[in-house]
Amino acid sequence: MDPHADGLITAIEAIPLRIPFTAGGTADAGPWGGKGLKTVDALIVKLSTDQGRVGWGESFGLGTALVVKAAIDHAIAPLCIGRHAVPIEKLMHELQAALHVYGRSGALMFGLSALDIALWDLASKACGQPLHRLLGGSDAASLPCYASLIRYTDPELVRQNTGRALLDGYRHIKLHEVRLDCVRAAREAAGEDVRIALDVNCPWTVREALDMARALRPYDLHWLEEPVWPPENHEGLAQVRREGGIPVAPAKMPRP
Repeated sequence: MDPHADGLITAIEAIPLRIPFTAGGTADAGPWGGKGLKTVDALIVKLSTDQGRVGWGESFGLGTALVVKAAIDHAIAPLCIGRHAVPIEKLMHELQAALHVYGRSGALMFGLSALDIALWDLASKACGQPLHRLLGGSDAASLPCYASLIRYTDPELVRQNTGRALLDGYRHIKLHEVRLDCVRAAREAAGEDVRIALDVNCPWTVREALDMARALRPYDLHWLEEPVWPPENHEGLAQVRREGGIPVAPAKMPRP
């Protein structure tokens, strides 16, 4: 790809979105443990060049959208305006090096992640080919996907929404529960042939995670995600993986 075919970056716009959300189940139960959230936040990034091309990216929301927007508007975008959008690796390395004093995770990395997506979207348009081909291509004709349910903290709501996912055609489900009765309800609703994963968002010590892993074994989890606090306790995660009897997935923290 011609490193100048994309043109110069002229604008980076961070656009916060607030999307109406239906939890499913009784109206007063609400998602995330009865907090009654009615919307889901997201942040879209629009990257424009002087050649008229636009790349789009997305950042994690969940209440942090405005914080990430501030990081993009005041820290990331000023370093990008007037720069060539490719080579992407060179630009991203220089941004990370310039901003490392503010940390290697959190809002800045969320913003850089959204920018990275937008840069690759722009590059695929400049090359006139799909992004998957630009990244090396694949022989896969289809990919399985899972229904990622929110945390209901109510076995009946878990049962209802697991059933709703099955009716929509999903055969893989990810829960975000931390109670055994909720996981049990999902397994009972799904039957034995549906794969269920559990993301608990880093609530436990290593000892607590091991105890919970043993208690969760009867429900045949496909994996247990983020079981340990702090999330960067890699030795603890390895111990839970060795001794817990369930495959372990670490925290999905944005990384350079």
